[in-house]
Amino acid sequence: MSKDLNFYLKLDYPFNVRPDFDDGGYIVEFQDLQFCVGTGDTVEEAIKDALIAKEQWIKAAFENMIPIPFPTIIEDKEDYSGRITLRIPKSLHKLVIDTAKKEGVSANQFLSHLISMGIGKKSI
Repeated sequence: MSKDLNFYLKLDYPFNVRPDFDDGGYIVEFQDLQFCVGTGDTVEEAIKDALIAKEQWIKAAFENMIPIPFPTIIEDKEDYSGRITLRIPKSLHKLVIDTAKKEGVSANQFLSHLISMGIGKKSI
């Protein structure tokens, strides 16, 4: 069965967010879509740019009959709620909140970003 463009555009591809140490801001990379990245001064801007890049990447691949990979699937997805409860010292909590405010993001987004940075360093 042949899949149409909308099928691929609706797929949910995982991505990684990391700081851009050369130019500042952030870089978002899709692990399944080679060379598909987004950038921005904030995490939100980088993700927004990456989602536009993802759509363009998929459209170009589809139009040129280049195989489009399926997203990496986390097995037993229902076992992962995406929620973690974490106890940290009050001083660290304050630092997280203050830094997130400076970056213009929520504490959850900031901590998610830090975790993805740490995981990304281990895979290099």
